[in-house]
Amino acid sequence: MRAVPGGVAVWVAAALLPAFARAGEGDVLFVDATRSAGLDFRHWNGMSGQLYYPEVVGAGAALFDYDNDGDLDLYLVQGNLLGADGDRTRATVPWTGEGPPRDRLLRNDLEHSDGRTTIRFVDVTEESGISAFGYGMGVTASDLDNDGWTDLYVLNLGGNQLWRNEGDGTFTDRTEASGADDSRWSIAAAAADYDGDLDLDLFVVNYLNFSLVTHKTCLTERGEIDYCLPSAYQPVPDRLLRNDGAGRFTDATVEAGLSGTRPGNGLGVLVADLDGDRRLDFYVANDLMPNHLWINAGNGDLAEEGLISGAALNADGEAEASMGVAGGDYDGDGDLDLFLTHFHRETNTLYRNDSEPGAPAFRDRTNAAALARPSWDATSFGTVFLDLDLDGWLDLAVVNGAVTFAAGRPRTEDDPFPLDQPNQAFLNVPGNGGGRRFETARTGLLDGASPHVSRALVSGDIDNDGDTDLVITNNNGPARLLLNQAGTGDDWIGLAPRLTDAQGRRPASGVTVRVHRDGAPPLVRLAGTSGSYTSSGDPRVAVSLGGATVTRVEVQWSDGTVEEWPAPPPGAYTDLVRSTGAERARTQDKQR
Repeated sequence: MRAVPGGVAVWVAAALLPAFARAGEGDVLFVDATRSAGLDFRHWNGMSGQLYYPEVVGAGAALFDYDNDGDLDLYLVQGNLLGADGDRTRATVPWTGEGPPRDRLLRNDLEHSDGRTTIRFVDVTEESGISAFGYGMGVTASDLDNDGWTDLYVLNLGGNQLWRNEGDGTFTDRTEASGADDSRWSIAAAAADYDGDLDLDLFVVNYLNFSLVTHKTCLTERGEIDYCLPSAYQPVPDRLLRNDGAGRFTDATVEAGLSGTRPGNGLGVLVADLDGDRRLDFYVANDLMPNHLWINAGNGDLAEEGLISGAALNADGEAEASMGVAGGDYDGDGDLDLFLTHFHRETNTLYRNDSEPGAPAFRDRTNAAALARPSWDATSFGTVFLDLDLDGWLDLAVVNGAVTFAAGRPRTEDDPFPLDQPNQAFLNVPGNGGGRRFETARTGLLDGASPHVSRALVSGDIDNDGDTDLVITNNNGPARLLLNQAGTGDDWIGLAPRLTDAQGRRPASGVTVRVHRDGAPPLVRLAGTSGSYTSSGDPRVAVSLGGATVTRVEVQWSDGTVEEWPAPPPGAYTDLVRSTGAERARTQDKQR
């Protein structure tokens, strides 16, 4: 393990978290750097004993570079009080923070000195001008007005907010002026150029028709009061907002064809080219309803092909309680597969992508990949594909936390929210017959001294060393920072696909990156901020090389253009700015 700066807290955590290793591959080790990095945030769900459904759903986080200094800053979404006549002292767990609950912006003051890297998060919420006091759910971070600075779109239980980054460390509320508000219960959003005009549109995922007036009392099979399931409420439709290029949005939901499909209980959303036709599609994870796969027709229309493609239901033809979604090429065949997280007594689901260009096709490979049994007893939320052990194959991380009370775990004064569950990680290994399967990593890899009620899982290279770090948010619990200590040295390349502006600093979203290697198949990665659950991740891509020689790299942009560049220097991030590479003709697609 390489040396880690940051004080005793990091070294103690390292002692408590021994590595999970396999012969010939890198060690898998995370150290809990929450305290040493100055990450002091605790989510508060405002529960008051009434078991209001939104209490168990939030909350999210975003890793993004708001000040353009080359490292990832952190935005954390906060809850608030529901009911109790607005008196926070009457909550089951009273609010103890300074001032009312609010979202927080933390600046990463990353320092490199004498071969050591120090992460220090500084709370800059007040000076940023961000005033987010709603009942927060999720967030997406993207440059929505094409000025080279990353903005924030915050999802709430009623009244979303768009915060425009002014480029001087401050944000202004542009919700009304932008036309991006949605007064319903929004959970997540994806910023993506669905119409190919190279600005970022918004796909807003909405959940249920809930208010304190419509609150229902639900019972377990034992007749005990518990949190409801989503079937107790009516779903509300998702929304598509088209960007005019200057951060002003018009509602394209009806025009694009979304309104003709039955609404789903939407929780997660992923944007990517899922059928190989060079257009960005949307995949929506619906809770207890068939998932939606919106295939981009290229003329402004989106066609819902979840059922016909095989990506809406599991292998038994059943809809599951989908929460989080991740996209990645787990089997190395050059296209993007899907992984969905679900409720306990269901399995998380892995869909292998068997699509041909313009003909989406997915197959449930959960059992074959050995992912069914480990997820049976877990209620899973945030999830990401990432190369944990730096062997070039995408592994999986999943965070868990129940939403209903388990038999034998009553609510008590000492434990009023007994929904905690251990988190999980799965390593991608060779399977029988030449395929790939997943091996469960040791218990506790993604947990500290004890598990929490985890929700968002946000991935990114927070210390810029070439491996993927994680931020985990916990409902009614602390946010945690896990630094990956697998170690890369200079045997990696970092790629930052960017759309052009005056400075060439606009992070792209939903684009496909291919790293071509001498004597080996290309590595395919999805670059963008969507996926997981209520969160927004690192838009860059870090690829471990395993000693291989890179010959060239490709980016498939949202307008269908594919450009390539010669091998970038190892051990650092390289900007790949659109229109600066060599364009590749469509006839070369089959030569990937």
